[in-house]
Amino acid sequence: MWSVWTALKLTKVTISMPSQSLHEVIEQQRQEIEGLRQQLLQSQKMGSIGELASSMTHEFNNILTTIINYSKLGLRQKDDQAREKAFDRILNASQRAAKITTGLLAYSRSSESRRDPHNLSKLVRDVIILVEKDLKVHRIHLDTQYLADPYANVNAGQVQQVLLNLIVNARQAMVAGRTLTIKVSESVDDQYAEISIKDQGSGISPDVLPRIFERFYTTKSADEHGQGGTGLGLSLCREVMEAHGGRIRVETAVGHGTQFSLRFPTVAPPDFSLKSAGKQESSESPTGSPSVAAASLS
Repeated sequence: MWSVWTALKLTKVTISMPSQSLHEVIEQQRQEIEGLRQQLLQSQKMGSIGELASSMTHEFNNILTTIINYSKLGLRQKDDQAREKAFDRILNASQRAAKITTGLLAYSRSSESRRDPHNLSKLVRDVIILVEKDLKVHRIHLDTQYLADPYANVNAGQVQQVLLNLIVNARQAMVAGRTLTIKVSESVDDQYAEISIKDQGSGISPDVLPRIFERFYTTKSADEHGQGGTGLGLSLCREVMEAHGGRIRVETAVGHGTQFSLRFPTVAPPDFSLKSAGKQESSESPTGSPSVAAASLS
């Protein structure tokens, strides 16, 4: 009897609830899914920073040591030239810390949908500020080649997240002493710019290659803390490139390394000339390595 009475009460409540159209229900669910997606991507972004936390802590410790030691030296020195040299070292170390902090804050803040013309070479340089110490700690050589200064209409934070994901993956695929090559180039004929990240790692096996852009698919095993890959990094890269009207392509050979290439439609550089009112406008694979497998998404 109790269960029947309860069922009747529930039925009454259900009937008295305001009805929603199917369209409203679908829209509400869509918004909830998009909110969860944004939270997931933000969590993945913080995970990328976590990969660099140890090396960044070491870098800041070195900077603080430099500032402290040269501050003491400058205070003891009577010679003006020696004191000026000490203060120059302090200034350089402080500016280095400021660059890292600014880059980290810009990267970690929540992404927005706004896009502006950005210099792709500058975006790469800003990401390198965050990763270069990590590469040195793992004894990975860095070769940067800026063959052009192309502009693309992009969300800077999203593109930097793609670059950071690819660079961290490349570092993890290599042993000490290998070289990571990052190149920025532009094809004037088809009006596309390209950023390539090429490692000298173990490569991707042909049976795994077709699935690397799938969400939640990962080949990374758990570490000593029980944490492995989330399977979101390359999926995120694909989503960002598709949203920007670009393409991501991977070329790989087992035992010879992997190269990811990002292609963006180029735009004209922003006009920094003075307006008539007097205000300034603002807006901001190793040579010879055989390629046995390739995949691309557009």
